[in-house]
Amino acid sequence: QVQLVESGGGLVQTGGSLRLSCAASGSIFSIPAMGWYRQAPGKQRELVATVLLYGDTNYADSVKGRFTISRDNTKNTVGLQMSSLEPEDTAVYYCNVKVRHNEWDFTVQNYWGQGTQVTVSS
Repeated sequence: QVQLVESGGGLVQTGGSLRLSCAASGSIFSIPAMGWYRQAPGKQRELVATVLLYGDTNYADSVKGRFTISRDNTKNTVGLQMSSLEPEDTAVYYCNVKVRHNEWDFTVQNYWGQGTQVTVSS
């Protein structure tokens, strides 16, 4: 099993910045992919950004140029630096990791954090 602990989030004014962090612990051999998703009220959960084991990143068009995802493979952490925040960024943000539990098994298990609220006031 894997545990995810998220931190960061909160209330910020339009144009402000926030940083989210997520730390994974437990039975981990490697984490091929780490990412952040968000869900606004009444909407489906959507991808914000992902980062692969060797650093390849992918961003939703709506956050390109404003958000930066990063990871520390030595600590099994992933961060999301959010800048130029807009009211449309208001949502619960979820950390997601895809984990290999041992070197003999290439199966990847999917884990979610508990979510952290980000609110951007206009």
